Amino acid sequence: MLHTLSLLVRNHPGVLSHVAGLFTRRGYNIESISVGVTENPELSRMTIAVGGDERVVQQIIKQCQKLVDVLSIKDLKYDESITRELAVFVVKTPTNQSRAEIIQIAGVFNARVADMSETSIMIEVTGNQRQIDSITRLLAQYGIEEMARTGIVALTFPSKRKPEDSSERE
Repeated sequence: MLHTLSLLVRNHPGVLSHVAGLFTRRGYNIESISVGVTENPELSRMTIAVGGDERVVQQIIKQCQKLVDVLSIKDLKYDESITRELAVFVVKTPTNQSRAEIIQIAGVFNARVADMSETSIMIEVTGNQRQIDSITRLLAQYGIEEMARTGIVALTFPSKRKPEDSSERE
């Protein structure tokens, strides 16, 4: 089962390397990782998708909490958080009909046509992992020339936060 971990970390060089190194040393596979500065320039948020059962995820959380630069870590539950990912595709369009079909598929997913040539079209889309996987399968039948995915970013819904969620180590 895939778990989404949200880590609040100090924003300085080497933090990503330390966290990723912990996963490597323990033999855990990172399915997706995304890192960016928060509203506070001294902090960054890491969103890490990792596979494993509850026992494995709890072990990862305990190990991460030992790192001095990790201020907080949460296993985000699906019904308590929002997750998004960005994907960009370059898809073959040998005919006007295939171009129209691809644009129609993009519309279903609220995707945007970013560029177009005589033989291909570039689509960008944001959504949860299921939505990105779905549009990928649909576009694959036309021939995906290139594809890039950002990895997951996620936050807990404000209405689902518990008072202790706001407390972090200083």
